[in-house]
Amino acid sequence: MTSSSRAAPATRRRPAIPPTGLVVIGIASVQLGSAVAKNLFQSLGPGGMAFLRVALAACILMAVWRPGYRGQGARALALAALFGLVTAAMNFSFYEALDRIPLGIAVTIEFCGPLGVAIAGSRRALDVLFVLLATAGIVLLAPWGGMHLNVLGASLALVAAACWAAYIYLSQAIGRVFPGGGGLALAMAIGGLALLPIGVAGAGANLFEPHLLLGALSVSLLSSVIPYSCELEALRSLPAQVFGVLMSLEPAAAAIAGFLILHEVLGARELTAILLVTAASVGAARTGTSPAPID
Repeated sequence: MTSSSRAAPATRRRPAIPPTGLVVIGIASVQLGSAVAKNLFQSLGPGGMAFLRVALAACILMAVWRPGYRGQGARALALAALFGLVTAAMNFSFYEALDRIPLGIAVTIEFCGPLGVAIAGSRRALDVLFVLLATAGIVLLAPWGGMHLNVLGASLALVAAACWAAYIYLSQAIGRVFPGGGGLALAMAIGGLALLPIGVAGAGANLFEPHLLLGALSVSLLSSVIPYSCELEALRSLPAQVFGVLMSLEPAAAAIAGFLILHEVLGARELTAILLVTAASVGAARTGTSPAPID
């Protein structure tokens, strides 16, 4: 037997950052971006902010990945288009909700989307325990008692939740079909075009103000480019149900962002909620079974 025939098979290189770490980075980034975005609503409106966030992210991703689509079939392109439209709807509905209700409540309601994914993908009693822990944390984070909640704002947050659930599955599918971030870049470009009329109607000439464009660029990087790229890469090897439970960190991250950016004080209830959702997320990450990575 020759030495070449005895050669060991090539091993797959481990990523520098594990998929759970990528999800956490994305969560922290998007909540910081949400807090910054809310400060721009007065000048750009939710529609203008949503358009600039998605459109600027598309420009950045297109420049980074320089994707080519000649080898992609109609089904793959249709999938990217659907992903882009869902992403646009998720951003617009969330910002419209955020304009009417506090950040912590908007994120808590929106979390119904990934929590639904976690419940739908549950196969073991231990998974149910983690979902219950996350749910308890969300309930504690939501200040419902004695508060008049804007019905339209809450309804828009529920729309964002449904879009978020669809985003999880579509992002995983895009990662299988398109190499690298090419599919994400195309989807964001389609989402930006869909939001163009809404952005013009909401912000008008303010879309061209340099200081507002700079602020929107920071939001786009924090809320779209960084988290979507992290999540897309994580979903190549992370089961959708584990990803859904990990996203239970979102309400806690929103509370922290509110404290740092919007000067919201964290009480004992909020700290307890953070502990619960962190326990659920760590438990899900440690016990989840990952499928074979996607080539």
